[in-house]
Amino acid sequence: MRYRASALGSDGVRVTMESALTARDRVGVQDFVLLENFTSEAAFIENLRRRFRENLIYTYIGPVLVSVNPYRDLQIYSRQHMERYRGVSFYEVPPHLFAVADTVYRALRTERRDQAVMISGESGAGKTEATKRLLQFYAETCPAPERGGAVRDRLLQSNPVLEAFGNAKTLRNDNSSRFGKYMDVQFDFKGAPVGGHILSYLLEKSRVVHQNHGERNFHVFYQLLEGGEEETLRRLGLERNPQSYLYLVKGQCAKVSSINDKSDWKVVRKALTVIDFTEDEVEDLLSIVASVLHLGNIHFAADEESNAQVTTENQLKYLTRLLSVEGSTLREALTHRKIIAKGEELLSPLNLEQAAYARDALAKAVYSRTFTWLVGKINRSLASKDVESPSWRSTTVLGLLDIYGFEVFQHNSFEQFCINYCNEKLQQLFIELTLKSEQEEYEAEGIAWEPVQYFNNKIICDLVEEKFKGIISILDEECLRPGEATDLTFLEKLEDTVKHHPHFLTHKLADQRTRKSLGRGEFRLLHYAGEVTYSVTGFLDKNNDLLFRNLKETMCSSKNPIMSQCFDRSELSDKKRPETVATQFKMSLLQLVEILQSKEPAYVRCIKPNDAKQPGRFDEVLIRHQVKYLGLMENLRVRRAGFAYRRKYEAFLQRYKSLCPETWPTWAGRPQDGVAVLVRHLGYKPEEYKMGRTKIFIRFPKTLFATEDALEVRRQSLGEREAHLSCHGGQPSVVSTTAICIQSWWRGTLGRRKATKRKWAAQTIRRLIRGFILRHASELLRELCIKNMVWKYCRSISPEWKQQLQQKAVASEIFKGKKDNYPQSVPRLFISTRVQAEPWELLPKPLQPGLCPQYAVPVVKYDRKGYKPRSRQLLLTPNAVVIVEDAKVKQRIDYANLTGQPGSRAAGGGPLAGAHLRVGGLSPWKNPHPPRSPSITFAGGPGRDGTIDFTPGSELLITKAKNGHLAV
Repeated sequence: MRYRASALGSDGVRVTMESALTARDRVGVQDFVLLENFTSEAAFIENLRRRFRENLIYTYIGPVLVSVNPYRDLQIYSRQHMERYRGVSFYEVPPHLFAVADTVYRALRTERRDQAVMISGESGAGKTEATKRLLQFYAETCPAPERGGAVRDRLLQSNPVLEAFGNAKTLRNDNSSRFGKYMDVQFDFKGAPVGGHILSYLLEKSRVVHQNHGERNFHVFYQLLEGGEEETLRRLGLERNPQSYLYLVKGQCAKVSSINDKSDWKVVRKALTVIDFTEDEVEDLLSIVASVLHLGNIHFAADEESNAQVTTENQLKYLTRLLSVEGSTLREALTHRKIIAKGEELLSPLNLEQAAYARDALAKAVYSRTFTWLVGKINRSLASKDVESPSWRSTTVLGLLDIYGFEVFQHNSFEQFCINYCNEKLQQLFIELTLKSEQEEYEAEGIAWEPVQYFNNKIICDLVEEKFKGIISILDEECLRPGEATDLTFLEKLEDTVKHHPHFLTHKLADQRTRKSLGRGEFRLLHYAGEVTYSVTGFLDKNNDLLFRNLKETMCSSKNPIMSQCFDRSELSDKKRPETVATQFKMSLLQLVEILQSKEPAYVRCIKPNDAKQPGRFDEVLIRHQVKYLGLMENLRVRRAGFAYRRKYEAFLQRYKSLCPETWPTWAGRPQDGVAVLVRHLGYKPEEYKMGRTKIFIRFPKTLFATEDALEVRRQSLGEREAHLSCHGGQPSVVSTTAICIQSWWRGTLGRRKATKRKWAAQTIRRLIRGFILRHASELLRELCIKNMVWKYCRSISPEWKQQLQQKAVASEIFKGKKDNYPQSVPRLFISTRVQAEPWELLPKPLQPGLCPQYAVPVVKYDRKGYKPRSRQLLLTPNAVVIVEDAKVKQRIDYANLTGQPGSRAAGGGPLAGAHLRVGGLSPWKNPHPPRSPSITFAGGPGRDGTIDFTPGSELLITKAKNGHLAV
């Protein structure tokens, strides 16, 4: 392969070099053409132009890959190209996306650190295509997992499904991603893909109901109409013609010559099967897609009271069947709004404008929630299903970020505001990481350098996201505050709060000249990529994203399995107001930044050469804007402030040792010393290179170019000498000796690699076994320790305490959960009141003849006159209750005389409380049903009654009250 590389010399004369070397022999020429004396943006863009004309769409700026969309197939992504870039050093081959892919993959395997490829650029620059090519490279070149290629197929097939539901034709791109996507691919210790996970960000759901002129709705609608079978369309109530549906004609370009919806539908239909969709799930999903189209064709008419009424009965019937909801309920939800006031539900009729808003809100909610469900379904398919497969902790992860690019349209709304804020955050992260990694490498190698000045867009990020004073906080405050909040009141609040910010401007704050380009309902932000004017119309509605309650209730009652998962009934009972769209997006972005910061980054910066999507056309104004927006000049300056080329001493010496007699054919000392001898022989000037701790740093590309040219001359001379010696029958040639040395060195290298790999495998297995043993030993020791502690405790308790525990256990079984005051009684100890079985001689005479008491307890008797306390014993025998004082029977009541035992708690006490006793025909209670504040009246004597008042309390206290009653 012959190729041509050019650069500008220090005197401004263009230097041109041609080489017959293979691309692999020519080390990284494309990397350095960008760095030589490019102090101006114009020189940088001119280099991009020249390379673009030669179909060299990839260029390196250090580790950053710059990709220019050719808008045609260059046939550079075949299996042959993949093999060419496998296992090859980053700078030994021409720049290519596969080189970045292989470098990231090898770093992931050798260093066992998570990696991330950050793909950025404007809409139409080729980000989605780059993501697909990366996945294709990993799917075809990585080892196959033990359970087959199912995971690889699902990783590949997830793309057409997500593109169908999340991508659309825009003015600048026929396949524009209208959502952000971050994908993690999980690799096992063998380097095989075993799982994956996708995060999605901010689907542009407003596209469901409205498209700008020249744009389309999401691909899936057109694919279904063009490619769906006749029977399927008939079941869904759909026609082939997209012009029949209101949601598909607003952009006035339903048919696009560059898009084949019919063939794309076949790809999507096959992909759904690969990622584990059942036929029933596909039918349910298509029913939802069709229902959105039917929703768009729901029309309303005003009645005599100007209230909206549904006029398209046929569409309503299809909706009822496809969404599996009640027709009357859906009709009412589309024409009325449910309001809850003071605990009462009221139905308020909607006018025509409100009904159309409710219809569109329902369509957007149904589609966006279905998309979220779809991402979750794909994640469940990508998740490792093998029980014996390693967990996420024992594997490594490679992340692919494909997220929307900076957008500036003629009319910019809430969606563009969020998208451009996202790009500000990622741009900030990109600059910080590139500067940080560069500085850390120089610091680690002991190389002094001066930091490059660059614009820190943190000031813009703070303007958007700062608490209480940022645009998002002000927007949320206006959305949540009571009263009549409108888009214009939000703009006024913005003007009052951030009017002094240098990157914010409105019609009111602008000077006379600038006001001509700013409407009264617009504000302008000076982004890192330039000025963008936003219309505040719709900001509050889109940020609130509220769905009328009765519409939500209707969807929660849906029998469609997907809809029932998308609309959870718990939403209806949740009183907490959901977070606004902007706040949710801000929080998800912060999480994304944390994810990217935890990984080793690689960068692909995509550039589109023109807005017309034409091959071969290079729009310099457009590209200059993107170069500024992507921060490529800052990255160039960072590389130029440092060194254009850095290489390990061993690799540098091995490649160029033939250029110095002292290092050829072998060098016996330290590689660092050998490199020092080599560069002195080559005549490197002190300002051209630096010696680090493990690497040599070369500042100028021309220095390396000269070294490469010298190496080419040396190889030719060695070849000529070989031929001369062969012709004259001389001694074994230098080339033969060299070949033997190379073979020997390579055999040794392979042996060392194999030994290193086996050592690593043995150590890994040893760590796994040791960890397994330790984890299970820890569980066993914990169990033994607990058993030992229990045994020690049981051995140490006294018989009395053991009896208490046994009694408490029995009481718990009987009373726990059944007695109100059981928890308060738990800490109290049981008091032994059992009567000793012997000797019975101490008992009163009437009890001795075989009538042993079953239960005895000390009690207190209070006299009727004066309530004087007297100690007594209460004995329960098999036949009677006996009250005893000093071994004398004071009273005996046979059980036959007990007429009932209601056990009133209000009466205050134990098992005999409230008992109805009849002794000699006299009932001692006059009030067998005590009131709520219980009192008991009893016969205190002839003509005089006594009263006992019961009051709830924490302790038992019995006294004579001032009113003469007995207070308990």
